[in-house]
Amino acid sequence: MSPEQVEVLLEIVRERPLLSLLDVADAFRRASGVTIAAETVSKYLREAGFERVLPPRAGEAGEAAERSDALVEAGSSPPERAKRYGYQPAHRDEGDALRYPSSLTDAEWEAVRHIFDPPGRTGRPPKIPRRVMLDACVYVLRSGCSWRMLPKDMPPWILVYRTFRRWLAKGYFELLYDELRALWRSHERRNPDPSAAILDSQSVKTTTQGGPKGYDAGKKVKGRKRHLVTDTLGLLLAVVITSASVQDRDAAMGIVDLAKAKVPSIEVVYVDAGYAGQRAREIALKHDLTIEVVRHPGNRNVGTWVERQQPRLFEAPTRGFVVLPKRWIIERTNAWNDRPRRLTKDHDRNLAVSEGWIWLAEGRRLLRRVTTEIPQPV
Repeated sequence: MSPEQVEVLLEIVRERPLLSLLDVADAFRRASGVTIAAETVSKYLREAGFERVLPPRAGEAGEAAERSDALVEAGSSPPERAKRYGYQPAHRDEGDALRYPSSLTDAEWEAVRHIFDPPGRTGRPPKIPRRVMLDACVYVLRSGCSWRMLPKDMPPWILVYRTFRRWLAKGYFELLYDELRALWRSHERRNPDPSAAILDSQSVKTTTQGGPKGYDAGKKVKGRKRHLVTDTLGLLLAVVITSASVQDRDAAMGIVDLAKAKVPSIEVVYVDAGYAGQRAREIALKHDLTIEVVRHPGNRNVGTWVERQQPRLFEAPTRGFVVLPKRWIIERTNAWNDRPRRLTKDHDRNLAVSEGWIWLAEGRRLLRRVTTEIPQPV
């Protein structure tokens, strides 16, 4: 290897010290167009003064924490806590005498009316307003009740359910969210079509209803998996629901295909260590993507590449919760999806219906954000 190629290799490791040997070799191939073996990577890194450092074990980590506490007691000031964000009273909609807290406001309905009740619509006028039908669907989502237990002041449950399935088949909920996502990204001064995405899955329990289900041995959950792809703002790009027994790496190709078909501008996909390996390289080659594996600093399978001649100013946390770059964003999206009571468990037999609830829940939340934080035309 030439000195210039060696410098490219070292720069890759300096920027991302948690990469494995295979990941470093793959990143070097994309940067220079030269394919090298993992053993070659290890040889040049060690010649340049790099060594792989594994995080301490449980007992050693406890001793390091005690030393850190001693430094704080000796006079060094502890780090400042960041401002806390959460569910505040301002986020609550109490409704009014005629409107449930989950129902759409006038501004929210005007923002989505062109999708559910387009102007110039031909045929027989509906007996029940489309806005009332949408409010009933959101009521089921937020309250978690069954279709048959809709309040008596709402339309008959069978009409609401048929309308929900018809809108789902036409892709209205996904269309609603795609429009709101582009609007919010423009408001945040981002390109409407993202270039970076994040992939992750969430295992949820199912009820006694039928339908596909399995057992996730890693999470010890019997039910289904929600595979999501979001942008770097946590906004949804694609959803696939499978039984919980399906491994993350086995479902990765299908959901990346959906996300890439919808947003061809995606260039980088951030994943966790469960997607690393041969499947990540297959996805990268098929779609000409860069798969960035974000690992926990306490991962003893890979460790961290450090330069022996460089002083280590601090010890990275290796135990407990650590905010991982990019990865925490999709974890926040998973937490948002747990707020509606209909989504705390998967109650439906049909996987397409379960996916529709995800799109509706995310769309309802984003609709509230758009209408309250973006000035609406008068």
